[in-house]
Amino acid sequence: MYLTKEVKAEIFKKHGKDASNTGHTEGQIALFTHRINHLTEHLKNNRKDFNTERSLVRLVGKRRSLLDYLIKKDILRYRAIIKELNIRK
Repeated sequence: MYLTKEVKAEIFKKHGKDASNTGHTEGQIALFTHRINHLTEHLKNNRKDFNTERSLVRLVGKRRSLLDYLIKKDILRYRAIIKELNIRK
């Protein structure tokens, strides 16, 4: 499986406050970005997998909502996370 407990804890440790703080906005955005990248690679090989495509669109929407929240809350944190994760607007 591509997303083990260790990988998840590492993502939250790097982008959140610590490994157990899974509710931090930057940690959630980083986790969604990791999952989006994985699904994008999957869809490059499996073009007709429409269920995965739908899941990918939903994840991008969730990430966009969190980024919109973050831009209203703190613009500096928003700029830092999009620069760190190479997310384009």
